[in-house]
Amino acid sequence: MDKIRLWLISRYQLIVSSIAFLPGVLSISFLILAGALFLFDVSETGQQFKIDFPWLNIKDPSTARSILGAIAGGVISLTVFSFSMVMIVLNQAASQMSNRILDKLIGNRFQQIVLGVYIGTIVYTFFMFSTIRDTGNSFQIPSLSIFILTVITVFDIFIFIYFLHFITQSVKYDVIIDRIESATFEGMKRFCNAETEVKEDAKFVYHTVIRASKSGVFEGFDTKEIMDFCEENECSILAIYPMGTFIIRGQPILKCSQKLSEIQMENALQGVILSRQESVIRNYEYGLRQLSEIALKALSPGINDPGTAIISFRAIIDLFGFRAAHFPPSTQNRGGNSYMLYRNEHSFDALFERVVYPIWDYGKEDRMLRNEFKLLLEQLALIIASPPLFKLLELVDKKIASESPN
Repeated sequence: MDKIRLWLISRYQLIVSSIAFLPGVLSISFLILAGALFLFDVSETGQQFKIDFPWLNIKDPSTARSILGAIAGGVISLTVFSFSMVMIVLNQAASQMSNRILDKLIGNRFQQIVLGVYIGTIVYTFFMFSTIRDTGNSFQIPSLSIFILTVITVFDIFIFIYFLHFITQSVKYDVIIDRIESATFEGMKRFCNAETEVKEDAKFVYHTVIRASKSGVFEGFDTKEIMDFCEENECSILAIYPMGTFIIRGQPILKCSQKLSEIQMENALQGVILSRQESVIRNYEYGLRQLSEIALKALSPGINDPGTAIISFRAIIDLFGFRAAHFPPSTQNRGGNSYMLYRNEHSFDALFERVVYPIWDYGKEDRMLRNEFKLLLEQLALIIASPPLFKLLELVDKKIASESPN
């Protein structure tokens, strides 16, 4: 049952995060709306309403079909043009920044809502086409429904105008960097809630090594699942690697304080998150790496954009300023019992070396970037005493001194 539940949860998360989820829901909603309006249109109340307001009544079926045809063609053109622009934006962002930022653009909810409204309008229009028919003495024409469709089409046009503004803003480097920083900060704030940082490995006596059943990036634990396992089997678990590590199938990933059977080891792995696609919310270190990659791409000879690298570096230092005072938990338990989950998380120093040093290695010859490094690292050094930070600041000072004309 646990495997079925986890499978259903993973499928649900996959569907909800899909780019087609919101457009699909909105399209079905528009179809339901069209059906409800049509039933009102042909009801006695609807007929009386059209008598009371004769200007809403369409008597000629060719006029109704012409209106529906114009709306269908126009909205289809809006849809094609709008999302051709999206593809251009995605291609530009991938080529000039990093293809790993595409999820920030593809997964944007506003774009999905716009797509859903457009497709929903088209579905509504085609449904209306099917309701115009000869009833013998007269034609059945859903006049009220067509009037509502006209109002929706005008709304689509205003959405299109705003969408043009939105898409031109979303491709700005500072906007994309800000989105990544915000998502990384939320993930960091949710996870880094310990008061102190434990730098030494926990003294842990183990009797079983649990190996990964599949390859993927280790992104932590399903807390409920892994703590349920520890309580049921009266054991403690130690994570061998920190989050963000790619684990090869068959390699050790956990250590357990008790001897476990094959079935128990399989159950333990149900609480481990191994993913092919990394998530900033689950693993904030991935967000830091994204920002670092943007800076490195901006400093490449093909792009040569130190301004974007500086914006990305500022976001990184801002996040490190928060991380300097907030630490990931080294242990976790539930209900005050003795069964513990021991985590192996990156220290501030390790993260700093992994994220910031590559930017310096790649951009230390740029005067603008050197000055930014000195200004921001000096401020960060006031928050935390970090040997890698002091070492890099010393390198920056030496490089600036060697390039000084005096």
